[in-house]
Amino acid sequence: MEHLQAYRAAGGGKHRANKQFETSVMSRRLLIATAVLFAASVANTESKAQSGPFAPLAGSWSGSGTVTLDDGSTERIRCRAKYAPIGPTMEMSLTCASDAYKFNLGANVKAEGSAITGSWSEASRNISGSLQGRGGGGNYELVASTAGFNANIALKTSGNKQNVTMRADSQFRGANISLSK
Repeated sequence: MEHLQAYRAAGGGKHRANKQFETSVMSRRLLIATAVLFAASVANTESKAQSGPFAPLAGSWSGSGTVTLDDGSTERIRCRAKYAPIGPTMEMSLTCASDAYKFNLGANVKAEGSAITGSWSEASRNISGSLQGRGGGGNYELVASTAGFNANIALKTSGNKQNVTMRADSQFRGANISLSK
């Protein structure tokens, strides 16, 4: 015991093992504080997404449906959608494919009250245009337009189920899609 007291006195009253312990405790505290800060920022981002007009759509969805082509034929399609709302804005993507047909629709929209405006693009056909419409609470009526193309889009969401209906005036006549989270 006297040996330990002499050792501490020579080291300014601190034992070398205590310094390593203090450093370890500080490192752990810093790690915990960083983890708490990260979790809080993720929760804050999620709460922003959950508080805007597009909140019921947030996340990834998948399902199936049919697409109707210009000649009247229909094909079964499989679809994936992703909605990333932040406050009054949202980025979305919808990809659908069958054995012979595919479309990849992307959009950026903004809500001001019940009015919705934005832009859209369809990657496989390299076309883009504007979106306008109305809605809220997961239910929307939109019109997608560009030169020589117009499509009416109805999106209805209830809990973890969603129906998307598109009607167009081109070789792509429409689609009926049922998605779930």
